[in-house]
Amino acid sequence: MSATYRAFFGMTKEAFDPDLGLKDILETQDIASIKQRFDYTLRLGAVGLITGQVGSGKSTALRYVLSKLHPSEYKTIWITACSGSILEFYRLFLAEMGIHMAGSSKAIMMRLIKKTVREIVIEKKMKIVLVVDEASLMRLEVFAELHTITQFEQDSKPWLPIILTGRTSLIDKLMYQTSMPLASRVVARSHMEPLSRQEMEQYILHHLSITGVKTNLFEDTAITAVHQGSGGALRKANHLARGALVAAAKDQSRTITADHVRLASTEIF
Repeated sequence: MSATYRAFFGMTKEAFDPDLGLKDILETQDIASIKQRFDYTLRLGAVGLITGQVGSGKSTALRYVLSKLHPSEYKTIWITACSGSILEFYRLFLAEMGIHMAGSSKAIMMRLIKKTVREIVIEKKMKIVLVVDEASLMRLEVFAELHTITQFEQDSKPWLPIILTGRTSLIDKLMYQTSMPLASRVVARSHMEPLSRQEMEQYILHHLSITGVKTNLFEDTAITAVHQGSGGALRKANHLARGALVAAAKDQSRTITADHVRLASTEIF
């Protein structure tokens, strides 16, 4: 089905593909703002937050921002959080560093984490950043203890900045008294806002150009329908716009109408 619509519109690749190359990511106002706060957080060795609704583009924004870090200068550790214990978190951290443990000693894991960070910073002369995606899933016990892995040399060396990303419930979890040691280290907060109608039009045109299409295939009413149907969230907008292209190709229509978008909406949640 996808090959049919691509051939009909003369597209060179899948439309509205989430697996974009870094050069194809559109730098929106939100992404530019995230980069500023991200750089500030890293410079201070502190904690930064990125929140947004499901499918708002947080992971894509982070991927774009991280790509601007020089690989010879920065070591990035990316963890997708889960609802497990602090021990599970430590295991995930160590696994990303190439260290696999089956034990359950919190003290040993902590020493290994700090030893590894010291080696990267002092011996390899690199900076390090820990990104925790889906951080809103973590238990409160993890929020209560996470700050301890950032403490080096009597808490005087900010060697491990942390970027926490997740839904807005992440803020709620940081408001608990037990989370205050971590929350007190937060120096920057970004929130991914839904795209405006104008931004959605720019977004659709940008993605069409990536596929090799030089003209706007979407009628104004279709763009409005994508914007309203997605609530400005990028993931749902991608599904609606691509589905509308499929529907239009099936109708042998060279333009996408609001009816095509509405038809696409019946296929997704």
